[in-house]
Amino acid sequence: MDSNGHSASQRMPLALDLAWGFGLVGLFCAATGWLTQPPVIFYLLSAVLYLALCALIIRFWPEARDFGWANRATLLRGSLVIVLVALAPFADHLTDSLWLYGWIALLALILDGVDGKVARATGSQSEFGARFDMELDTLFILGLSVAVLALGKAGPWVLALGLIRYAFVVATHFLDWLNAPLPESFRRKTVCVWQIVTLLVAVLPPVNALFASITLATALALLVWSFFLDIHWLYQRRHHHDVH
Repeated sequence: MDSNGHSASQRMPLALDLAWGFGLVGLFCAATGWLTQPPVIFYLLSAVLYLALCALIIRFWPEARDFGWANRATLLRGSLVIVLVALAPFADHLTDSLWLYGWIALLALILDGVDGKVARATGSQSEFGARFDMELDTLFILGLSVAVLALGKAGPWVLALGLIRYAFVVATHFLDWLNAPLPESFRRKTVCVWQIVTLLVAVLPPVNALFASITLATALALLVWSFFLDIHWLYQRRHHHDVH
């Protein structure tokens, strides 16, 4: 039996989970193509993003365990997010479909809470699942930032909302003390949701550039403040994690 209560014979191969995820991405891409006629690069970008996601899952998921229903819920949301991110650079060509883009982004945001509930209900919480969910949120935020930029609702600075997390990950390779685990934080989760909500609102047709820029600048300020608090907390405890 594994940690999720599955015997080896009952465990679904990881390749099968990744295959149905790819099928969902293909289905969502086909629906997007029928509704919006995006350029060919949209399909290529969707495939590249999903293959990159698969590579990371294969790299970090323990082979001896079933993927679990909580991670499958995250993968379902990930299929939606990947299509939204791939379509983001072409948001200015969506016109009548922009409302639909916003509604699907809202669905992706709502689904963000499903995997956690499933994990708690099945007793399958894991460090991998939490990281999977967090990195998917980061990609979602970056995609929405690109959509806002493509729509001309804010300048290139809006990309900082999605890039700060990646800059932090790069920094962890040079400053080992940044790799120490952080405690659970309601503040961190709230700032993340606020980022997504303000970006989602900004892409909607009635929202003008001034309102979008003000709300997004507020979200960016909150994000910088949140990262500052976390980095300061890690810095104060850096000597506890020194390797001698």
